[in-house]
Amino acid sequence: MKLIMFGAPGAGKGTQAAVLSQRLGVPTISTGNILRAAVKNGTPVGLQAKRYMDAGQLVPDEVIIGIIVERLAEADCQKGFILDGVPRTIPQAEALERAGVQFDCVLDIEVPDQEIMRRMTGRRACTACGATYHVEAAPPKAEGVCDACGGALTIRDDDKPETVLSRLETYHSQTEPLKQFYGERGVLKEVGFQPSIEATTQAIADILGI
Repeated sequence: MKLIMFGAPGAGKGTQAAVLSQRLGVPTISTGNILRAAVKNGTPVGLQAKRYMDAGQLVPDEVIIGIIVERLAEADCQKGFILDGVPRTIPQAEALERAGVQFDCVLDIEVPDQEIMRRMTGRRACTACGATYHVEAAPPKAEGVCDACGGALTIRDDDKPETVLSRLETYHSQTEPLKQFYGERGVLKEVGFQPSIEATTQAIADILGI
């Protein structure tokens, strides 16, 4: 089964991809992870990407797609894979098509913006040990103090309200048009907003028939 996990930042794509990966026995391909691995392993496309990264520039689409295609050719992807975090734009989706990469299903996890804001701005991380909490869903025993090591809890830059708003704006303008793109190809399946991680997992299982 060849899948794409799609949805706004904070929608739970990574969490659900991990569950699916285990259940289906296929790898999750995260752009950031494979980019780092390609650079570390010194593959031809990895070396190309390293040149841009060393110069402090964004890695262009054609190099990102090259790294994905390189990764999908590996043995563990022959029975299927889950793409998480890519494609982010129509040009990336078109480039994947040109490279011959086909998908069985694009799972669109729908979460309202206000819920994304609540989830992400409520996250806290320990400055000492890295343990994570949520002010509502998983609060520490003492406010602002890590249960594990007593370190101070802070809000990451990525989770600050202005950053979350900016990421949502980028998602709506650049990534959300992919819904129509994959809808026209008959592979888009919408996962309606669910009250819990477990309910989302069940909704996905029902859609995929697993």
